[in-house]
Amino acid sequence: MCFVSLVLDVRHARPSDLEAIAGIYAEAVATPATFDIEAKPLEWWRQSLDAADAQAGRLMLVAAEGDTVLGYAKSGAHKERAAYATTVETSVYIAAQHRGKGVGNALYGQLLESLDTSGLRVAVAGVTQPNEASNRLHRAHGFTEVGTFRQVGVKLGAAWDVLWFERPLAGAAPVAEVELP
Repeated sequence: MCFVSLVLDVRHARPSDLEAIAGIYAEAVATPATFDIEAKPLEWWRQSLDAADAQAGRLMLVAAEGDTVLGYAKSGAHKERAAYATTVETSVYIAAQHRGKGVGNALYGQLLESLDTSGLRVAVAGVTQPNEASNRLHRAHGFTEVGTFRQVGVKLGAAWDVLWFERPLAGAAPVAEVELP
């Protein structure tokens, strides 16, 4: 039996990572994993990186082996309304050839550790079904299922369900101390 051992560097994304991140997301756009039907341009990714703010829960992390980006995890606003400011939506995408090797686990571990110290209250994630690998990843990181939106996205000739997960964040400030922007 042969085991491949990856030496992962999980870190904040850099401008030099954006082409790889965009490529990984473009792979996902060809599947039901995201409901975007076109890849996002590199400028969109630059703006996302420029808007990163750990205290606001806007993070973009990569898992790299040397100079090769294997995947990324991102968190940001769940909704634009001010009362949702203490809730973040998370996602993780791994390059096809690196799935099943622990990359998503490493990324989500670091992302959620950072979010746990942010003072925010809740992380949420939506997973297009079926996707048992992503469901397992979310459960392994303390997310619980809260419900399924049935046939909410139409793509690739099918209507897809999305299973929603939530995870309380460890460092949530008491409600009286939360200041909305």
